[in-house]
Amino acid sequence: METMSLEHQIQSVQRHIAFLKKEQMELLHDLHLEILRLQKHCSELTHDLEIKELEARQQDVLDQELEEKCRAMEAQLQEKEKDNLELRKELQHKETLVAALRSSLRTKERRFLEELKRRSHRVTILDTELQKQTEAAAYLSLQLHATAQRLPGPGPGKRPPPEQPPAAPQPEGRARRRGH
Repeated sequence: METMSLEHQIQSVQRHIAFLKKEQMELLHDLHLEILRLQKHCSELTHDLEIKELEARQQDVLDQELEEKCRAMEAQLQEKEKDNLELRKELQHKETLVAALRSSLRTKERRFLEELKRRSHRVTILDTELQKQTEAAAYLSLQLHATAQRLPGPGPGKRPPPEQPPAAPQPEGRARRRGH
């Protein structure tokens, strides 16, 4: 019986060894599959990481380009603001000149209108005086003509005196200049 029991133990050990080998093979197979899955996952993560690094580098390049453009735009803006300030100063100066010229023009226009009014008044006075003198000359001419007709005519052989334009009558006094 001992033999049997020994055989039985050997068989039992062999079965256990076979079972353990089978379990080990399954475990190795599962481990191998897990290793493959992890390698695949690692490859995917590595690929994702490389893509993200590439995107990060591209983003860094874009960020740098944008910063350079931003600096250039800020420099242009400062230049434009400087130009704008100079133009505002120039505009203010020109507005001051325009205001001074308008004031000067209004003053000159007022003086011109005053002078025009004064001269117009003087022309009216001179026109009235001329009209009076013309009427006086016409009256004197008429009287001279009437007096000449009343005088006896020239005798035979006498020629009539040549007609001369009537002399301008001497005014009784100089015309007074009227003040303004």
